[in-house]
Order: sequence, then C-alpha cells, then structure tokens
Amino acid sequence: MRTFIIAVMLIVVTGLTGCSYLFYPRAGEYLERAKGQTGVDTILNLIPMLEASSKVAHGQDYQVAMDDLHNQFHALHDAFCQVGKPQSETPTYAKAVTIDKELWTIFKRLWWNRNDQALRDVHLDLFSRRLGELRETLQPLKG
Repeated sequence: MRTFIIAVMLIVVTGLTGCSYLFYPRAGEYLERAKGQTGVDTILNLIPMLEASSKVAHGQDYQVAMDDLHNQFHALHDAFCQVGKPQSETPTYAKAVTIDKELWTIFKRLWWNRNDQALRDVHLDLFSRRLGELRETLQPLKG
C-alpha cells in the first residue's frame, strides 16, 4: 500500500510540474537567454538557437545537440504562452500556432528515431524548414 501511495504521489507531482524539471531542466535557461520585448520577439530569438542545434545534431556526436534541441524546443513552447492578447488574436499568430503543432509532431518522430542517422537527418531537415516558416510567419508581428 505504501508503495502504491508513493507511486501515485510521484505521478501527481510529475503531472503538476509538466515534467519540466525532470525531462527538460534547461528550458528556462534558454527562455531567459532569448527573452525579448514581447513573446513573439522571444520566439524569434529562440529560432536561431533551435536551427544551430538542429544543424549540429546531423553529426556523429548528436546526443548533446539533441538534448539542447529538446530543451530549446520546450522553451519555444513556453514562449508561445507569453504572447500578448492583441498579437495572439491575429490570423498570423493562428498560423504560427499551427506550425508549432506541426513542429511538435516532427520533434516527437525525431526524438523517437534519434539513434537512426538517416531518419534523424530527414526529421531534422523537416524541422529546420518548419522553423524557417515559423520565422517568416511571425516576422510581421515583431514588436
């Protein structure tokens, strides 16, 4: 019974924190480093970081770059939550949210296939193209 209660408590604590401290502990660090005047500026500042990590993850020593990409990607997700109401109500932002959802799908496949060089490269290329689309989409909303 005691083991069951401990297991339930761990699940609740993990669920409440969004696993942020367990699975992507440096996301806050990247978010702070990319901080802009607006949430959109922060997103635009994160995109070059994501692109750089994506480029490095193509190589043989991909694990550190993949870990960085993982943390930066969660920082990007957190930055979307910081976009102000006027900007978040525009069709342009709605398109950016759709691209973000596509990025999530691509990243999940990338993460599960990260040990397979060919699949990793395909997903990294697709991820990078979507990041470029996200930049182009958000540029008009820049503060």
